[in-house]
Amino acid sequence: MAGLAKSLIVMGLAIAALGATMWLLSGVPFFGRLPGDIYIRRGNFSFYFPLATCIVLSIALSLIFALLRR
Repeated sequence: MAGLAKSLIVMGLAIAALGATMWLLSGVPFFGRLPGDIYIRRGNFSFYFPLATCIVLSIALSLIFALLRR
């Protein structure tokens, strides 16, 4: 049971760190507004899907985790 508790605490801290990083980077003009991101606005409806941002974050996190695994 102690292992599960430690895992939950670590996951919670990781999610909080990710949220804080995204909050701090929200002021950076290029973060979340890359050329491959899909943004549709029609009348009262707007749809935003950060496709390129997700790909860049996925590559960056994969590299970080690969380096940490060594």
